[in-house]
Amino acid sequence: MSHETARVDTHGIRVLLVDDSPLSMELVRRLLAGASEIQVVGTASNGVEALELIPKVRPDVICTDLHMPIMDGLELTRTLMAQNPLPILVLSVSVQAEQERNIFDMLDAGALDILAKPRGGIESDFGIIAYDLIRKIRILAGVKVMRRRAPGVRPAQPLPELAASRPGIIGIGASTGGPQALETILGYLPADFPLPLVCVQHIAEGFMQGLVSWLAGSCRIRVRAAVEGERPLAGTAYFPPNERHLEIDETGAFRCSGALPSGGHRPSVDIAFSSLARCYRAAAAGVLLTGMGQDGAQGMLDIARAGGLTIAQDEASSVVFGMPRRAIELGAARHVLPLEQIGLALCGLGAAKATRDQLGTTIPISHKSQQP
Repeated sequence: MSHETARVDTHGIRVLLVDDSPLSMELVRRLLAGASEIQVVGTASNGVEALELIPKVRPDVICTDLHMPIMDGLELTRTLMAQNPLPILVLSVSVQAEQERNIFDMLDAGALDILAKPRGGIESDFGIIAYDLIRKIRILAGVKVMRRRAPGVRPAQPLPELAASRPGIIGIGASTGGPQALETILGYLPADFPLPLVCVQHIAEGFMQGLVSWLAGSCRIRVRAAVEGERPLAGTAYFPPNERHLEIDETGAFRCSGALPSGGHRPSVDIAFSSLARCYRAAAAGVLLTGMGQDGAQGMLDIARAGGLTIAQDEASSVVFGMPRRAIELGAARHVLPLEQIGLALCGLGAAKATRDQLGTTIPISHKSQQP
């Protein structure tokens, strides 16, 4: 058995490296040497060794390869999420943008973030990889991970406090922890969900189509990338094309913009939410999920000021509470709900709209350009 442990300052960030390549392990150590607060407390060459080491070294973050003998990174992640949840960062050459199955299998198992090793080896792009790796470990070190609960009964009744809401479109924004949160929420919605959804997820360049494909394979509603000039249709969750902002223009059609990042983000949740507020006014709804920073908080405030429905994910169910917290601080979030409760709420709102449609009581949405 080839593993080692180290004693470190308890105030540092304790990292366990899991990789069957000694060369890769040494290079990762060198990458992390530039961050004095990050200490490698142990190394393991496969998942079995890692599971034995964890109680001894008590890591804050696990950084694992995907393909390893005996127990690979996928099985390690599944086992940890069931027994002893910890923040997991996948660092592998097998999670390139086009390897979407590997990427989203790991995220679905419970990994919180992905960093692809360059195909030419870590040494081929040392500086960039070092910066990204250190940044991601710092973020994950503050994350509280919970066991993933099996889905239970999914009632379709709207929550009493949301029953009076009548949205015509729903915007959802997320960052760290967002893919799993989006899968949970969208998974509640039936194929005939009577509203369109505009979804913005912060994700590395090149990974957006993989996210769309993964969600499309696990949800009953349609999931697709938005197309410039098309209008949003009910029963469909739209995501921006890669490295594009997504918004609704004055005619009610999609605009996919390559404008500069807003607040460091492209796509920007703020831009998407603000466009919904302008176009749909009180018939806009905004949902802000787990994520670091404050993107989406101002856009959610625009929706709230327009009279629309706003929901923020609560702290207990968030991987990172930054974005929802900022929306709550601004007074933008009229409702703060656990993740599963948000899914139930949207499902119930859809059921209520379907009932109104059958009774002929739907209020048509007027776009700003059509109003006097």
